Amino acid sequence: MATIAWIGLGNMGGPMTANLVAAGHEVVGFDLDAGANEAAAANGVRIATSVADAVSGADAVFTMLPKGEHVRSVYKGDAGVWANAPATALLLDSSTVDIETSRYCHDESAARGVRFVDAPVSGGISGAAAGTLTFMLGGAAADVAEAKSLVDPMAGNVFAVGAATQGIAAKLANNMMLFISLVAASEGSQLASSLGIDPQTFWDIARVSSADSWAMRTWYPVPGIVESSAANRNFDATFATTLALKDVALALGAGDAAGLSLPAAQLAREQFEQLIAEGLGGKDCSLIAKLVHPDGAVAGYTPEPEPALASR
Repeated sequence: MATIAWIGLGNMGGPMTANLVAAGHEVVGFDLDAGANEAAAANGVRIATSVADAVSGADAVFTMLPKGEHVRSVYKGDAGVWANAPATALLLDSSTVDIETSRYCHDESAARGVRFVDAPVSGGISGAAAGTLTFMLGGAAADVAEAKSLVDPMAGNVFAVGAATQGIAAKLANNMMLFISLVAASEGSQLASSLGIDPQTFWDIARVSSADSWAMRTWYPVPGIVESSAANRNFDATFATTLALKDVALALGAGDAAGLSLPAAQLAREQFEQLIAEGLGGKDCSLIAKLVHPDGAVAGYTPEPEPALASR
């Protein structure tokens, strides 16, 4: 069993570390959020006082952070991963970041004689809790082989995608397809309902027909059909709109760099941007279903009341 340092114990990192502990690994974690630390500690993670404290003596170091700038800041500097992790440690980033940040981590690690693997995941919070995530690994073949053994307790599927940054490249393309599929599920579900088709009957048809997709099976934006749908809980976030916008924007950035036209992904970005402009960035990304309707009313969603004005 390994000693694993884990930086970032939020909605994904928390349950992922719980699965590592259950598999017998010693996990030392750190997060800036006290609540995240407390929840991880309850699952057997030893909480460190800093990044430097967490990575000292580790066999492997995982980072699971919101954005590329957070990953860069955690790795560099006197208090960062590179300065304090053992030279023998395998470094893995499971964050969803831009390809340039992943390349930076690979190059700077290599310059220091340290091994690094980009190791993003797909499967969401439910997959993190169930230990059924899909890992996409990029890096040197020997390092990826070692990474496979480390991620196994958290994974349903593990893919060695290729060389450095190929894991994160696969993740960005995959998430772009997810959000395009979500637009389709949102528009199709609302059209079917408006035409008077029973929602369960239509979902049953689409599930075994050409409209089937992961987004439809997991995030279908109609209450009472799919248990995991945010529509059952007033569209409280399982995947926040702000995060969806970040991911699709990263994919579009990669497409721009490759000289590609990605109009469907651009549409998804515009829809997420519209929700955010309405103050709904913290709601689930599947709430784009409301944009189908001229009045913005959609089954399963009740807007929160405006705060009352204080009397004078």
